[in-house]
Amino acid sequence: MTLPATLIASQKMANLLSANNALAQQIAGIAQLANVAIPAITASQIVLSSAQPDIGDKSLAFSYPRACLYSSALKNTLFEKFKSLSGTVTVATEIWASGNLFTETDQWIHFYVEAVTEIYRQNVGDLDDGFYLSGAYDVQFQPPKPGGFGFSQSAKINCVLNVSET
Repeated sequence: MTLPATLIASQKMANLLSANNALAQQIAGIAQLANVAIPAITASQIVLSSAQPDIGDKSLAFSYPRACLYSSALKNTLFEKFKSLSGTVTVATEIWASGNLFTETDQWIHFYVEAVTEIYRQNVGDLDDGFYLSGAYDVQFQPPKPGGFGFSQSAKINCVLNVSET
């Protein structure tokens, strides 16, 4: 038995961010260009989880900043008539930032989103195993709130993958 398409899709997107510490490198690059200091999100801080920040804060396994990936939607359109699954999987990438000052998280979250979406834009195309990164995404920002190291803030990037399985 193979893994469900929704788990495979999330793992493929997480691999894009964690391979060769791509996300940490991307964050460092854009921070350097802007001449600002931003905490990196390393490969160990990229997790497959749909846990909300308040639940994640209670888990010792989660730290800040972090990226949590999970599939938020599956649509089987049967576009390809002879496939059992032919449609889209939406993968959510939630970025969580925390700092002593809300002004820190309010700035950092935008750099994190830019770094993630840049990696996704660079990898549009075939992800193997019947998954294709379309390049379509939308971003939703949440305002800072008390939590984490003082204040926490999150953003959700919803990215669409086309999927085709026999």
